[in-house]
Order: sequence, then C-alpha cells, then structure tokens
Amino acid sequence: MAEVKKIKTALISVFHKDGLDELLKKLNAEGVSFLSTGGTQKFIEEQGYKCQKVEDVTTYPSILGGRVKTLHPKVFGGILARRDNEGDREQMAQYEIPEIDLVIVDLYPFEQTVASGASEADIIEKIDIGGISLIRAAAKNFKDVVIVPSKAEYSVLLDILNKKGAQTDIEDRKMFATRAFGVSSHYDTAIHSWFEK
Repeated sequence: MAEVKKIKTALISVFHKDGLDELLKKLNAEGVSFLSTGGTQKFIEEQGYKCQKVEDVTTYPSILGGRVKTLHPKVFGGILARRDNEGDREQMAQYEIPEIDLVIVDLYPFEQTVASGASEADIIEKIDIGGISLIRAAAKNFKDVVIVPSKAEYSVLLDILNKKGAQTDIEDRKMFATRAFGVSSHYDTAIHSWFEK
C-alpha cells in the first residue's frame, strides 16, 4: 500500500500568479490552510481566502528589502521534519514549528531578466534564494511533503486534487521531487552560465 499523506497546510510563495487561482479554489474547498508572504499572500486574500502570514509564524518581518522572508527554522523545520521521527516531532512541539505538507513555489524569472537586457544589479536581485531553498527542502522530504516547483506544475497538482482530494501517495510526491530537482538544476545552470560570461 502506497503511503498516503493528507495535505493540511500549504506554504505558497510564487512569482507568477497566473493559474494559481484555480489551485487555491480547489485546495480551499479541500480544507487546506494557507501560509504565505508579501505579494502572494495579498493575492490569496484578494481571492477571498484566509492566509496566515509567514511573519506571524516566524515572528520576524520580511527584511533586507525582501531578500529574507521564508529563510527561518520555523519554516524549514516545518518542511524538513520527518513525521515518523520521534525526536523531530518532539522538537516541532518544543519550538512550535507548524507542519507544512505542501510547498508551491514559482521562482524569480532569472533567465527572462537576463534576456531583457537588464542591468547587472537587477539580474542579481532576480537570483532566487528563499524559493530555491524551499524547493530543495520540500523535495528532500518528499516522503512527507509535496513540492510544486513551478507554475508548469500547477495543473499537475490540480489533476491529482481532482482525482484524489487533498491527498497524495509516495509515487506522486517522488514525481514532484524529481521535477523539483530538475527545476533547481536548470535554474542554477542558467545562473552559472551568466556568471561565466
């Protein structure tokens, strides 16, 4: 029997919001609660859904002009904690770390920014740090967490939700993790190529 996991809390941090509305509607109908930051949080609330601020979980504001928002032990602990590990569970309780079951990320458009002929300073600001870290953390813990690593995967998740409700099996989660490392690898390769030039 494939290990089925229920999605209860979703952390959403995306650059491109198009196509997200349909996903939010389905997740909300399935009783999934939302956690987000900045523009994405505003978008979720504009769609009429309740959304907890990441800052309320971490008790830290978004700092350094938005360079640091999600990079915090309460966020990464909630993603990386092994649900069947007693020590991890004890620490989650001790440090009030919420379980995060689904992570939806759409990275800053680095390649498009380079292609647009933007300045070096603008290009550097489009090197995503928090997003890529969320992708890698959630993909690493695919045993417990679903990672949607780009807007290209929104429809893939929607399909699963329509078929099974807010739950996934290990094959679903491993498939998303595989795609996630593909996204991360492509992104870093593009950044590396730009630096080499």
